[in-house]
Amino acid sequence: MADVSVVVVSLNALPWLETCLMGVRDHETILVDAGSTDGTLELVHERFPEVRVLERENRGLAAGWNAGIEVASGPYFLLLNADAWAVGDALERLVAFADAHPRAAVVGPRLANLDGTLQRSVRGFPTVWRLATEYLFIRKLAPGTDALNAFYAGGFDHASPREVDWLMGACLLVRQEAVDEVGPADEEFFLFSEETDWCYRFHAAGWQVLFTPDAEFVHVGAAAHGGRMYRENLRGQLRFLAKHHGLDEAERARRLLLAGVRARAAFFPAERRDAYRDAAGWLASSSAAALLRTGR
Repeated sequence: MADVSVVVVSLNALPWLETCLMGVRDHETILVDAGSTDGTLELVHERFPEVRVLERENRGLAAGWNAGIEVASGPYFLLLNADAWAVGDALERLVAFADAHPRAAVVGPRLANLDGTLQRSVRGFPTVWRLATEYLFIRKLAPGTDALNAFYAGGFDHASPREVDWLMGACLLVRQEAVDEVGPADEEFFLFSEETDWCYRFHAAGWQVLFTPDAEFVHVGAAAHGGRMYRENLRGQLRFLAKHHGLDEAERARRLLLAGVRARAAFFPAERRDAYRDAAGWLASSSAAALLRTGR
């Protein structure tokens, strides 16, 4: 399919990369590698000589996407995690759906876990209230509702096509025309919230972000970072709010997140406490404005 270019950003994702690339082998594929040391490059050169490899320093996922898109032919770009892969003709289905919805800047498929169960991928844009429902456990009171769980689209069963706020970035079909209008992904987001910001900008420019269950991809989830970048996740939330709603809103969110991660450090299992304590220390160390100025 000449009208789709696949961009895969990799960093030591060797256990899943071969399956990922096999599923898109009939399409132009660009692998942006951020310094893998696990044999990724050797595998690609040996098994997938048709794949174009770009070796780049690790400047984050958005930077990897942009590097791949810059050399891709389009007019659609499939941004695919190295730990995700198509089920059957999922890519063709995504493109057909996008063709039928010409104002769709982004189309996302149904994501499945390794065991075939649904991986919820539809999300609501962050607000202080929505972060409170997650970090203060409020959503546990009614997880299947939008009122208390809009951040995770709790009222949506992922069983029908729908216009959404944003979609997890594990697998996104992005229209070149929309990128040309809105601009590339914001590289100030290193990992987490880059897709949130991009979808927000697409919406603001009058484009749509759509989910379809008629195409399915498997996504391992956290295979590359193994959940080790919790602080970066929080930084992404603060950066999004500061960029689109101002530093005062980001500061309110910082205080909320601090209370939330302190609670998690106190009540969650011991093997997860170190990450929460580290995050709490970071959040308590300065204002949101100062935390975002200092970078990673």
